[in-house]
Amino acid sequence: MPASPSSAAQAARRAVAQRLRGLHVEAGLTGLELGGRCGWTHSKSSRIENAVTPPSPDDIRRWCAACGVPEQAPDIVASSQTAESLYVEWRRRVRTGLRQLQQSYVPLFLSTRLFRVYSATLVPGLLQAEGYATGLLRAISKFREIPDDVADAVAARMERNAILREQGRRFVIVVEESALRYQLADPEAMAAQLGYLLTAAAMPAVSVGIIPMARQQRTQWPLETFHMYDDTLVSVELLAARVTVTQPGEIALYERAFAELRRMAVYGPDARALIVEAIAALQR
Repeated sequence: MPASPSSAAQAARRAVAQRLRGLHVEAGLTGLELGGRCGWTHSKSSRIENAVTPPSPDDIRRWCAACGVPEQAPDIVASSQTAESLYVEWRRRVRTGLRQLQQSYVPLFLSTRLFRVYSATLVPGLLQAEGYATGLLRAISKFREIPDDVADAVAARMERNAILREQGRRFVIVVEESALRYQLADPEAMAAQLGYLLTAAAMPAVSVGIIPMARQQRTQWPLETFHMYDDTLVSVELLAARVTVTQPGEIALYERAFAELRRMAVYGPDARALIVEAIAALQR
């Protein structure tokens, strides 16, 4: 993974390097001895433990065996793979257009039973109507100067969202009231989107909570948009990248934040009232 502006990804890579360096020091080996046992040059060892070159799973297994602790290899391999997949540049993912990006999530969606989503700025993709999705994806396509396949991307998103009606899955979604007010499409499409939100909130497997803008004494500040897939992966959406979180401790932090955000939201008639107010505001 090339040097990235994501401090979390950088820190994860350095943590792996420091752990390997710690094993090296504890084993009392010189750089030459370590390289000899691993079957590579001393310079490669230096690049790995200084986080210049990411180690492959085989590199890590050789390193741990050379230091007399082969049992530590699986855990370090997992940490290294997390570090290398933590930061995924959007430009690389969307270089051929947005349709491929929509389809890339399908395997993850199919393997997930509990979806938890928080959004402060957008109606989440799972609950987007066609017109709203078109306005949003067209803006993204134009801003990023990528091939215009918006119509196909929207069709792929709508097809993907049919998962809402599949049995055996649960969707818990929390949005800030402000997300209902940002006009990312024309008034007609916005009205249709908000109307669809009312419909989706009534689905048996879907829970939609809205945090009122007038909510007093917030116990959790507005956060970046994030999606939780069961209890194994969190996807955080940034302007330049998607950050993937798989470390149990970090997932637990997002679970705590989501639980707090969910407690601040309103549901049922109170949530519907906020949506209806947002629809009425379009006509003012």
